[in-house]
Amino acid sequence: MSEEVKNEFSFENPEYRKTYWHTCSHVMAQAVKRLWPEVKLAIGPSIDEGWYYDMDAPFAFTPEHLEQIEAEMRKICKEKLKLERFELPREEALRFMAEKEEPFKVELIQDFPEDAHISFYKQGEFTDLCAGPHLDSTGRIKGNALKLTACNAAYWRGDSNRETLQRIYGIAFPKKDELDAYLQRIEEAKRRDHRKLGKELGLFMLRDEGPGFPFFLPKGMVLRNTLIDYWRQVHKRYGYVEISTPIMLNRQLWERSGHWDHYKNNMYTTVIDDTDFAIKPMNCPGGMLVYSSEPHSYRDLPLRVGELGLVHRHELSGALHGLFRVRCFTQDDAHLFMTQEQLKDEIKNVVKLFDEVYSVFGLPYKIELSTMPEDHIGTVEQWEHNQDILKEAITEMGKDFVVNEGDGAFYGPKLDFHLADSLGRTWQCGTVQLDSQLPERFELEYVGEDGEKHRPVMLHRVVLGSIERFIGVITEHFAGAFPTWLAPVQVKVLPITDRAADYAAQVAARLDALSYRVEVDGRNEKIGKKIRDTQLEKVPYMLVVGDKEAESGDVAVRNRHGAQTVMSFDAFAAQLKEEVDSKALEQKEI
Repeated sequence: MSEEVKNEFSFENPEYRKTYWHTCSHVMAQAVKRLWPEVKLAIGPSIDEGWYYDMDAPFAFTPEHLEQIEAEMRKICKEKLKLERFELPREEALRFMAEKEEPFKVELIQDFPEDAHISFYKQGEFTDLCAGPHLDSTGRIKGNALKLTACNAAYWRGDSNRETLQRIYGIAFPKKDELDAYLQRIEEAKRRDHRKLGKELGLFMLRDEGPGFPFFLPKGMVLRNTLIDYWRQVHKRYGYVEISTPIMLNRQLWERSGHWDHYKNNMYTTVIDDTDFAIKPMNCPGGMLVYSSEPHSYRDLPLRVGELGLVHRHELSGALHGLFRVRCFTQDDAHLFMTQEQLKDEIKNVVKLFDEVYSVFGLPYKIELSTMPEDHIGTVEQWEHNQDILKEAITEMGKDFVVNEGDGAFYGPKLDFHLADSLGRTWQCGTVQLDSQLPERFELEYVGEDGEKHRPVMLHRVVLGSIERFIGVITEHFAGAFPTWLAPVQVKVLPITDRAADYAAQVAARLDALSYRVEVDGRNEKIGKKIRDTQLEKVPYMLVVGDKEAESGDVAVRNRHGAQTVMSFDAFAAQLKEEVDSKALEQKEI
């Protein structure tokens, strides 16, 4: 067998992996129907990690039920049932599913044209409506390497007015040690959950009084502001200016930009003085107004305009998830205006900025080119030209990319940057969108070298994506143990005795004067407890001081990994400065 054919049936092949997991969903559905024939089946697709199946059961699935389903799935795998595909005309398919008393399948079939032939897959006594593809036998699935991971509620067809179903999730691998490694990674992800760490470290909170609207606490604000300070430093070096645009603008503006027609369901609206207004879901239209507020020459271009703009988007309550999916967030936006000739260099300049920022956090990335969606504005020729420019720019930089067909913004193609964290999970944060439409809609102009008026080209881009979501990402990436330059508290001074309290205060005051973030733990507790508590707070450095240190003027330094030494205050301050100024990812050895 050739290597190419081998790879086709390798779990490393995304298509084979998808097929494997899709077949697992059918095995799971078969197991459920064997155990509880009264359960009604909805849909069961493969997803990025495993599969799920939505079901309507007269009882709530419990962990004990999931164990029973797993055991039955293993039996089905051992039975090595052949999967056979067949088709039925639409009317026969409807009768077939009606006889099986599967109302959700009947509804799905009703959506097909009258002359359609509907495909099914049969394995043993079980038959399911499905387009496929599937493995040829249930025996291909390793029963000892599958696991049902969760069960939660889901609306039928995503409609909150429809039936509430139960969604069972599962994962499987060709080998048990791969499943074990995956489950271990999931447990580590739970330990790093930013919602849990955010509460433990006093970073942010979420309240029922404002679902999807996060509250940042004092330490979270230090983290947030430090991140924003760095953002501003980088953008100043790359030649950006900063603006701020209103949070609410009238309907006429949103109609002009196209958002009222293409995005209204996600916008919060109100009426002021008999005029419709919308809270901005994006900063772009306000940026257009800023550009058009004064005349521009080709000498002004490229013009790089940044904005840390608070935007609001209506998300379904079931989709909200900590800082990852919220209803208000701060986009680290920028709109770049340029001539056609400057476009490729500006794309490269943006990617260089991304490279610098992501490397500071130790986040490698992959690039995805998203192309023209069905719901788009502008001509096909414009889209193809802009897609080619994006491809050429990153290819000339030696960057690889994959194409995500039909997932561009409604106004232009884009490059999405998917960051990989310390657990190998990916997060879509940065994006570069090439827009020929808004400059046209807002009639933006510049005077060229020829003295004539021309239309600028525009790039939309975010590097962090949103401040809130990026904080969630790096909280999990670093497991709350932020690099020293970013940590809300960089040093904690721990006096051993009350006699050392004055010296501890002096040490803290000297560090504070050097602009480091420092606290003193003056509680009447044993030093061991103070050290343990500080480790739980993930503070980078502890300075333990007692009578000996007070007399010598030294500090006993412990880092959060447990390494310790004694050094002069000046030596520690110099090491701290080097670590913070270089934005080091790791602490220096002490």
